[in-house]
Amino acid sequence: MSNPRNALGRGIGALIPNPPTTGARGAIPALDTTPRPAPNGPGELPVASIERNPDQPRRRFDPAQLERLADSIRQHGVLQPVVVRRAGDGYQLVVGERRWRASQVAGLERIPAVIVDVDDRKLLDLALVENVQRHDLNPIELGLAFRTMAEGGATQEQIGKRVGMDRSTVANHIRLLELPRDLQQDIEEGRISAGHAKALLGVDNPERRRHLRDRVIEDGLSVRATEELSRSAAGPRAPRPSAARPAVDPNLQRLTDSLRQRLQTRVRIQGGSERGRIEIEFFGAEDLNRLTGMLLGDG
Repeated sequence: MSNPRNALGRGIGALIPNPPTTGARGAIPALDTTPRPAPNGPGELPVASIERNPDQPRRRFDPAQLERLADSIRQHGVLQPVVVRRAGDGYQLVVGERRWRASQVAGLERIPAVIVDVDDRKLLDLALVENVQRHDLNPIELGLAFRTMAEGGATQEQIGKRVGMDRSTVANHIRLLELPRDLQQDIEEGRISAGHAKALLGVDNPERRRHLRDRVIEDGLSVRATEELSRSAAGPRAPRPSAARPAVDPNLQRLTDSLRQRLQTRVRIQGGSERGRIEIEFFGAEDLNRLTGMLLGDG
């Protein structure tokens, strides 16, 4: 990925021609509060006159972080203006919802703001770029934003260029939305990573997927181990046609499948019903302890 920050910076920087100036202690000086034709430099607007953007890609705002920001705002003021557009008799946020929410918590009546002229087509793009710059979006929020842009007619490659990401990265984020809502919430709240979630997508059976998700959280499985277990939990792959391949004993195949499902790992039976060996794979010390506990009747 080449120079993504430069690509992203042009989107937001073009909206604010003059950054706000602060005094020695960081307080916001008195500003002209008269609305002027958009776009314009920073002014102040009543906090109550601003409404959130319903298409804002960021959905989760940590209350503790908002309270810390509110404490900072009480002491220093809002050092960076929010960006809004006119909407009816008031204004709608384009950029800066966290600052706006924290200002409400801090009890501010007015907030520094820049008024811009932005149409609906560009609104999501600008909000998305700003959040990507700040690493404020979790993988599910990114996926939802990318899907909305795709539904608006943008290709995955075009979306990637807008936000400085590869097409495959955009596709992977959208694919996370195929997971059920409770697993999406695991990602949003940081219980599993996007890498773990991508591995879970390889398991079609809901019960097996749930079991593997529980193991990821309880045993702290790595993404690599989750990928290996996902391939095992997905069941055996269709064999490649080969004239030299010996016939598989259906009884041993059923036994292999049962062991894979019971142990939730890769199992191979080599040989025949009279003589052979069983191979059981494990991934890490915790996985070994789990398997030995099951085999010895301890868990």
